Amino acid sequence: MKLLVVGSGGREHALIKSLKKNPKVEAIYALPGNGGIAQDAACVSVGAKDIEGIVKFARENSIDFAVVAPDDPLALGAVDALEEAGVPAFGPTKAAARIESSKVFAKELMKKYGIPTAQYQVFTNAAAARAYLSAAPYPAVIKADGLALGKGVIIAKDREEAEAAIQDMMENRVFGDSGSRVVIEEFLEGPEVSVLAFTDGKTVKPMVSSMDHKRALDGDQGLNTGGMGTIAPNPCYTQEVAQRCMEEIFLPTIRAMREEGCPFKGCLYFGLMVTKDGPKVIEYNCRFGDPETQVVLPLLKSDLLTVMQAVRNETLDACPVEFSGGAACCVVMASQGYPQKYQTGFPITLCPDSDTVTTYVAGAKRDEAGRLLTSGGRVLGVTATADSLKAAVEKAYAAVQKTNFENAYYRHDIGKRALSMEG
Repeated sequence: MKLLVVGSGGREHALIKSLKKNPKVEAIYALPGNGGIAQDAACVSVGAKDIEGIVKFARENSIDFAVVAPDDPLALGAVDALEEAGVPAFGPTKAAARIESSKVFAKELMKKYGIPTAQYQVFTNAAAARAYLSAAPYPAVIKADGLALGKGVIIAKDREEAEAAIQDMMENRVFGDSGSRVVIEEFLEGPEVSVLAFTDGKTVKPMVSSMDHKRALDGDQGLNTGGMGTIAPNPCYTQEVAQRCMEEIFLPTIRAMREEGCPFKGCLYFGLMVTKDGPKVIEYNCRFGDPETQVVLPLLKSDLLTVMQAVRNETLDACPVEFSGGAACCVVMASQGYPQKYQTGFPITLCPDSDTVTTYVAGAKRDEAGRLLTSGGRVLGVTATADSLKAAVEKAYAAVQKTNFENAYYRHDIGKRALSMEG
């Protein structure tokens, strides 16, 4: 089988490494991929948002199965276009991807179908938003409606910060058209849990839960990032919470999407808050999370390609999805200065992969001599698996010590909060 994976980050590297395990796979093409992915797949310089180019490549190279990983191409209808061209593809349609590409669509869906989430108001006018903020409780959560590279959410601690967010989003258009509408939400409190789930539009099979570490600095300080590390499973996601999520959130969401005429097939990411009133949805993503994928897939015992084909063929109910009972930890190594200004172009020394340690490459390129050089903010995701979370964390950090590039930065406390909960 010849596979195509759209995307260029650490998530895509994790997907490719998992897909490679299937003995039927003879070739994997990454569009566009990166310098690290080039070790595991043939990288093709077609951009992830070049839908026409992706379809053309798939047809000309007789691709048997395509996986569209990032949010942008999904929101642009990459899966629709591939399927129309006769290429079986994993991922939601453009209509179903609205669950992430429009915060307003997602909030109204939850309201209509009684899915627990934060109270909210939608605004299309900056003056009306400011008037509302004059009497709103703080902290308040302000979200740009559309996709904003994971940066379109501001937790404003007071009115001044909230009004600055409105000005940036709605008037200065820092996120372009994504900020033409904003959602202002109540601030929820409690531990956060990420749950990725396979769904074929009827059946839902959740993956192992995870805990992301979004802040740039130790102790959950500093700016929000795309994620500085993850652990799995999340100790806050107890059996009782999992049961409630299935009954009150997961199945109702899948039913709601079907009722709305846009059944969701693919990987649906549930960003959850376990509040004193029970679990609530903070956000949906229409694809695998990054870096959550880097700790979830190493624990998957079932064959990823088989599961993905079952999702696409709507036979997930008959397909086993099993995970190992161990734990995983991913430490993100970033360029100093991320998520703001940083330098790139430094040679990378990788820790060799083993049965329990894998480095996923997110932001790197090859030079003419074939050397791997840094080319992004988040550069590597160093992941380790073990029987216990403590051992996985220790193993991941030991591998980080054997990994090097100039101006490397990473958090030293990935998994610390989870370990304190385990006692």
